[in-house]
Amino acid sequence: MHTPSIRSITHDAQTSSTGSSAPGTALCTEECVHGRCVSPDTCHCEPGWGGPDCSSGCDSDHWGPHCSNRCQCQNGALCNPITGACVCAAGFRGWRCEELCAPGTHGKGCQLPCQCRHGASCDPRAGECLCAPGYTGVYCEELCPPGSHGAHCELRCPCQNGGTCHHITGECACPPGWTGAVCAQPCPPGTFGQNCSQDCPCHHGGQCDHVTGQCHCTAGYMGDRCQEECPFGSFGFQCSQHCDCHNGGQCSPTTGACECEPGYKGPRCQERLCPEGLHGPGCTLPCPCDADNTISCHPVTGACTCQPGWSGHHCNESCPVGYYGDGCQLPCTCQNGADCHSITGGCTCAPGFMGEVCAVSCAAGTYGPNCSSICSCNNGGTCSPVDGSCTCKEGWQGLDCTLPCPSGTWGLNCNESCTCANGAACSPIDGSCSCTPGWLGDTCELPCPDGTFGLNCSEHCDCSHADGCDPVTGHCCCLAGWTGIRCDSTCPPGRWGPNCSVSCSCENGGSCSPEDGSCECAPGFRGPLCQRICPPGFYGHGCAQPCPLCVHSSRPCHHISGICECLPGFSGALCNQVCAGGYFGQDCAQLCSCANNGTCSPIDGSCQCFPGWIGKDCSQACPPGFWGPACFHACSCHNGASCSAEDGACHCTPGWTGLFCTQRCPAAFFGKDCGRVCQCQNGASCDHISGKCTCRTGFTGQHCEQRCAPGTFGYGCQQLCECMNNSTCDHVTGTCYCSPGFKGIRCDQAALMMEELNPYTKISPALGAERHSVGAVTGIMLLLFLIVVLLGLFAWHRRRQKEKGRDLAPRVSYTPAMRMTSTDYSLS
Repeated sequence: MHTPSIRSITHDAQTSSTGSSAPGTALCTEECVHGRCVSPDTCHCEPGWGGPDCSSGCDSDHWGPHCSNRCQCQNGALCNPITGACVCAAGFRGWRCEELCAPGTHGKGCQLPCQCRHGASCDPRAGECLCAPGYTGVYCEELCPPGSHGAHCELRCPCQNGGTCHHITGECACPPGWTGAVCAQPCPPGTFGQNCSQDCPCHHGGQCDHVTGQCHCTAGYMGDRCQEECPFGSFGFQCSQHCDCHNGGQCSPTTGACECEPGYKGPRCQERLCPEGLHGPGCTLPCPCDADNTISCHPVTGACTCQPGWSGHHCNESCPVGYYGDGCQLPCTCQNGADCHSITGGCTCAPGFMGEVCAVSCAAGTYGPNCSSICSCNNGGTCSPVDGSCTCKEGWQGLDCTLPCPSGTWGLNCNESCTCANGAACSPIDGSCSCTPGWLGDTCELPCPDGTFGLNCSEHCDCSHADGCDPVTGHCCCLAGWTGIRCDSTCPPGRWGPNCSVSCSCENGGSCSPEDGSCECAPGFRGPLCQRICPPGFYGHGCAQPCPLCVHSSRPCHHISGICECLPGFSGALCNQVCAGGYFGQDCAQLCSCANNGTCSPIDGSCQCFPGWIGKDCSQACPPGFWGPACFHACSCHNGASCSAEDGACHCTPGWTGLFCTQRCPAAFFGKDCGRVCQCQNGASCDHISGKCTCRTGFTGQHCEQRCAPGTFGYGCQQLCECMNNSTCDHVTGTCYCSPGFKGIRCDQAALMMEELNPYTKISPALGAERHSVGAVTGIMLLLFLIVVLLGLFAWHRRRQKEKGRDLAPRVSYTPAMRMTSTDYSLS
């Protein structure tokens, strides 16, 4: 049994922080974890700890030594288990956390200032703003959205007709023209505008719009304030209707009713009291007016009212020049000699003018009546707006200014003669001379001074090896052997003499002296004109270097480079190396095309094919039935076997074996390489190709594993037994084995019991069947033994055939017999 250790203390010594004490009398059997031992098995705990051994922390509602004091903290504050001091939750303050944060502060220790606006209060815990009525937003910084008001902006505004409500109280502020608690009533008659505070200014019974104050006049009046009567000839609302009173009748501005002049009657005063053509008292006097030009004759006075465009007492005079219309009272406004129509006043413009009053001259490029014609003047010529005639600029002539001045003339109408010399051009406008390059002077009579050239002789000659420069082009006249724009370049190859104007006669790449044309021959050539090659055996510059000894070459070295020109099939500096494998021909530059391991001649690239291949590039396999080099040998394979085109080896078809595939598979084997074992049973024969079993008489099944079914016998079990009286039939021969009490070939005869028991009579069917079963077992055992012996013989026979095949198989090998100077190959 485990005995607990005993901690000991003395009365006058305190325990250490680990609970150990000085040696002394044992007082506490358990260690005071957070306290000290003050009497036997009595611990005095430190503040914040309790329990018998001072190992338990105070719970959230107690503090002090032994957790003996109850915490006074409120509102979720935490109590310090040692001192009892309260740690207030966010939003509270005070010794016991009993007070909310002062207004305007929130959070832990009430240290954070509130961000709320517009008189909103702030949640002392999280600082969330509680908005005053009429405000919203995170910090209550926004007014309620239009259409809402009050606490949390939850109340809908009742204002109508576009009125807006106060975001706090919901009181409606009506738009102009509306009044009432919810702006549902228009302004009272006679007032309009904001708060219906403006008086309507309309006269003569006109009504004003309650919103804008605009006057809606009664019939017969108009104007902003309905202060004006309808003008002559109109009446009704807004004076929008036209009076239809004739013969000077006046219409009422309100109703449009006509008040006729004396002598007229009818609703529109359209009827004369006198018949047409008469006037005066009793309608006895004839009218004096010209009937064609008169509208009417006054029935009382006989005064004539003329048609527009006519005047005079009797309407027989056309309007005087400058006037038109009714009574010829309207002055014409046509300008620039235009004709004025006596009736309408319309203007007929003179040629060269256009517009309603003919005040606009024709635009540039047009002329004639109404400016409808297009000018045809060219080259800056101006066109008369009246008749379109052209006035040409200097240097041009012709009806449409398309003809330049003839050579040697200039000026207006080309009347001046040019005085320029030396091919200079004369300006057709002012006659000034434009000298050709190389000439100066007012008439271009002076050549350029020495050292200058070109247009106005403004260019300076810049020649190096020359005898001056051309005054026109500035081309330098180079000395012999020099060329170029500045004669600072020696003659190019093939040229010599002054300005390199002579062609060299040197042949075969020879260069000539730029001064005198003498030839310096290129390597490999000689003679005055370098027309001859080096003599055989020499090459190079001056034909001074002897050729190396070229081995397989058609001639000595090249006369220029000294390189040996090798015969086809050879390479190397001295033509003493045969072409590398895979290349042939001149300089061994051509790739061999022999396929299937064929080798090619380094001279002409002809292919010597590997056994089993033929063709120009050895790409054709031997035709079926042939093998070996050039497919010379005929295959000796039989029974559908194929032979290897390389060595003639036979690849037998399934069921055949032997060197030439002439032998069938041994008994009990079949298939490819005779590698499969026959599964046939009960002495059945196996097809050497497919392995199919041919059953013996009395057996059936895929592997001849089954006897004929009861009631059948013979080959293929296709014969029916004829035994009677429940007798059985031999599955091979069909012999009947009679049941007791019967006999006969078909067991169809009754037999005496004594005959059945006589050993010298026919054997009973039961005994015969028993002996037959013993014989069958013995036969099966002999058959299995025979199969094992045959398998051993077959394995031995196969091994012998392979050994003989290796000895008899044809072998082909190739040995190149090429010498450095021969291209012969031999087949061994």
